[in-house]
Amino acid sequence: MLKKSRLYSILFNKCPKCHRGQIFKHQSAYWPVTEFDKMNQSCSECGQNFVPEPGFYYGAMYMSYAFYVMVILVIVPIGLTWLDLDITTLMGILIVLFIILTPVFFRMARRAWLAIFVPYSGEEKKELG
Repeated sequence: MLKKSRLYSILFNKCPKCHRGQIFKHQSAYWPVTEFDKMNQSCSECGQNFVPEPGFYYGAMYMSYAFYVMVILVIVPIGLTWLDLDITTLMGILIVLFIILTPVFFRMARRAWLAIFVPYSGEEKKELG
């Protein structure tokens, strides 16, 4: 049942409409390093436009912010209580962790934002002509 959910397209870099085409040009968020943010203009399978309007992904910044807050809400209590880390060490760990997670959160936020507005339809690719 996961295959027909919005969560599937968010987690596996798939088009939210057909769950077959890739949203980002490269599967990996880390390689090639300079192209982690490169998106396809539209789905290669169903033709869904991945950039519906200028500025569409501004809302994804808030999604990304929520992901960072969730990490803080998990790491800080664990670091301060169970691991007994001082605040300086904990901040250093968070900074390094955020740098490492930035490409992942960037891509996940964009996929989540798109999935909010594009429901799954399961339609086959339409032939032109």
